[in-house]
Amino acid sequence: QVQLVESGGGLVQAGGSLRLSCAASGRTFGTYSMGWFRQAPGKEREFVAAISWSGATTNHADSVKGRFTISRDNAKNTVYLQMNILKPEDTAVYYCACNRARWPARFTGDYWGQGTQVTVSS
Repeated sequence: QVQLVESGGGLVQAGGSLRLSCAASGRTFGTYSMGWFRQAPGKEREFVAAISWSGATTNHADSVKGRFTISRDNAKNTVYLQMNILKPEDTAVYYCACNRARWPARFTGDYWGQGTQVTVSS
């Protein structure tokens, strides 16, 4: 079992930046791939970014490419999402997810955090 706790959400103006963190429990964190999803009101949850177990490989959704960057620190059991040039349409609850595979062909979550709210004002 893996427990994930997100932090770093908040209210920011358009064009600003935030960094989300996701702290994971468990000694096997370093063997799992990690990712971020988001869900806006009235919309389905959507993929944002994923990172392989070693951090060597990443994937970002087209809507955030060039603005968001996923990274991880296995020594700290933590994955990050650096969000720059934020837009009002980035407003959503952001969820951290863990996949037991080192780098699945399509990232899906085996374990989920409780989510953190990000609100971008125009």
